[in-house]
Amino acid sequence: MNCVAVIDLKAFYASVECVERGLDPFTTPLIVCDETRGKSTIVLSVTPYLKSLGVPNVCRRRDLPHIPNLIYAMPRMGLYVQKSAQIVDIFLDYIAEEDLHVYSIDESFLNLGPYLKLYDKSPEDLVKEIIKRIKDETGLTATAGISYNPFMAKVCNDLDGKKNAPDYISTWTEEDVEKKLWKISPLSKVWGINTGYERRLNALGIRTMYELAHTDVDVLRSNLGIMGEQLWNLANGRDEANIREKYIPKTTSFSTGQTLYRDFSMVETRTLLREMSDNLCQRLHENNLETNVVAVAILYSAKIKESRGFSHQVKLIQSSDDNEEIYEVIMNMYDSYIEDYPIRRIYIGFGGLQNRTIKQLSLFDDNEEKELDRAMIIAMEQIQNKYGKSKIHRATALLEDSTYLERANQIGGHRK
Repeated sequence: MNCVAVIDLKAFYASVECVERGLDPFTTPLIVCDETRGKSTIVLSVTPYLKSLGVPNVCRRRDLPHIPNLIYAMPRMGLYVQKSAQIVDIFLDYIAEEDLHVYSIDESFLNLGPYLKLYDKSPEDLVKEIIKRIKDETGLTATAGISYNPFMAKVCNDLDGKKNAPDYISTWTEEDVEKKLWKISPLSKVWGINTGYERRLNALGIRTMYELAHTDVDVLRSNLGIMGEQLWNLANGRDEANIREKYIPKTTSFSTGQTLYRDFSMVETRTLLREMSDNLCQRLHENNLETNVVAVAILYSAKIKESRGFSHQVKLIQSSDDNEEIYEVIMNMYDSYIEDYPIRRIYIGFGGLQNRTIKQLSLFDDNEEKELDRAMIIAMEQIQNKYGKSKIHRATALLEDSTYLERANQIGGHRK
């Protein structure tokens, strides 16, 4: 029996902070936000109580309405990771690791089909037991969507009003493709359809999932490529993703960015680009991937009227995971387009990711030295993963214009 559940922790960060304080997140006006960063800082999470008042879960601090007795909780990412791991351990008490896909810190896909006969339970009863254990052992409330494939379970959990019922569980069957999925509009409410695809579909006269499901797939394929066919399948309730293959979703790019705490000069920014490039290269190494597209974007300070900045990308002649090669490409782009203005935001990205493969060696490079350099870099990364990024690093991390050591003590850009 095909049966997938998506289990999502309700207002995760804010709920953890309430539980730590002995407060009820359904009656407490609490937000998770580092108020020391000023009015433009991001509110990471708000309690269900504030959501019921119309406060969005993620917004800028300056956009918050006036709320009496509002509680500010400083983000504690280390605590949230610890709580998430505790909940994953609960999942693994019921299913094998290959049947679990941890989608994010507060949401997971569980392949329940192989276990229903073993536990002699319906999907709803098994999920209800798991959710009760989460509540009993962590104090946190979880919601769940159950269906016959990952996509339907995810959309069910995101959009079905039944998840606000007392047991926080909603189930969709194949009949709900017509009854519920096809009625969804706007399209960007659906998992997997971003606003860019929504605009392109709207341009074709497609505004609901019903219209998407009943559009000629050849029309979609000619306008959106392979993604058009994939969206057509999803609109018809079809999803061949296999949790055991860890497919949900397949990563095709890595990116990282920094909003700087002050204006940086064009010289100072070079240090940051090196650190960010190393960070993305480490992700390539850990996933045995290479990139063949490298992108850089620079935004100048808002006080600059002459130019907002630039964004460019280049396709590599040969895919690579080599720190020095990739950094050289980044700096060539940077030096070609940078102007002598104060810089406030930096982004880099690697695209066209593919598995690392055998390469044609160059007659003009010292290939043995390159392999030794790569082995040294990976050894350093392994030490960082085991003992912390601040234990070993480039000497440039000690420069005044480096943010490396500050970021090494953060998770997701926030304090541990």
